[in-house]
Amino acid sequence: MTVHLSICIATLNRAAFIGATLESIAAQLPEGVEVVVLDGASTDGTQSIVESFQPQIPTLRYIRQDRNSGVDRDFNTAVELASGTYVWLMSDDDLVKPGVLAALMAAVREEYSLIVLNAEVRTLDLSQELDGDRLRFGENRTYAPAQFFQLFEDTSAYLTYIGAVVMRRELWLARDRESFFGSYFIHVGVIFQAPLPGPSLVIAAPCISIRFGNTQWRPKEFEIRMIRWTRLIWSLPAIPDVVRGRLYRKDPWRSLKSLVFYRAKGTYSLTEYRKWVAPELTSSLDALKAVSVACLPGVIANLIGLCYCSLPYQDSKIHFLDMKASRFYPGRWFKRKS
Repeated sequence: MTVHLSICIATLNRAAFIGATLESIAAQLPEGVEVVVLDGASTDGTQSIVESFQPQIPTLRYIRQDRNSGVDRDFNTAVELASGTYVWLMSDDDLVKPGVLAALMAAVREEYSLIVLNAEVRTLDLSQELDGDRLRFGENRTYAPAQFFQLFEDTSAYLTYIGAVVMRRELWLARDRESFFGSYFIHVGVIFQAPLPGPSLVIAAPCISIRFGNTQWRPKEFEIRMIRWTRLIWSLPAIPDVVRGRLYRKDPWRSLKSLVFYRAKGTYSLTEYRKWVAPELTSSLDALKAVSVACLPGVIANLIGLCYCSLPYQDSKIHFLDMKASRFYPGRWFKRKS
């Protein structure tokens, strides 16, 4: 069988979720699609769950590593082991919506360099929709190679979600990946390090149901989003400063709102201040602001966050749940008391 698409899943300790992910794929698996699961040394029942799907997904390949190498290296290894013309860097806990694989195979035949899949966001148990349309494009968009900067402006923020990325495998392998190991966003570095040779497609209809609040790197979220993401974006030589500057600050941690937000989520403290913020400080005012927020009682910061997220704005429901997931959420204290 000629493999046109490899669904590459890097996983770690997802026995509770990866079965549902594979079921959503098995229910609509067309010819010409393989599934490559790279396990970064799970210690739960992930292996047995994945291997139980072999009868439903004959093209399933499960590779278990002796140790975890990090999400960037694991996805890159999965792509290297794949045999498809295209690779889909699918997440290990979300669901592929019905009919998506047939639509994606049709898009693959058009030979795009990159295909971006829109998604909806649901609660952890998938019972409630939080955002039914992350991109809000209305209709599919095609970007010519000359529209590379517009592609960056329209999609880079959304592409913090790796499950949205489908790319020509030979293009992935031809580009620098080593520089982006440890960034948590290797796919963004690969895509935007240089203009793409062919057109790109963004599929506007939601293709994936994301489980909100299930990320494994939440404890390091300040580091990943405020530091590592920013360094990656500002290291891309193909993106002019004027373009990325319209979307991203070089030093987002200088924002009082951002500091309070991450403090409220329980991911910013004096530890993060000393490790990531202090070495970058050039202003005593910024130092005072950063230290003050790091020392702000977490419950107070969380209450501020809950009040702000109760206001009507685009991601208010998502951010409100983020506040409730915090170790500083007052409801946790009352629950313990009762």
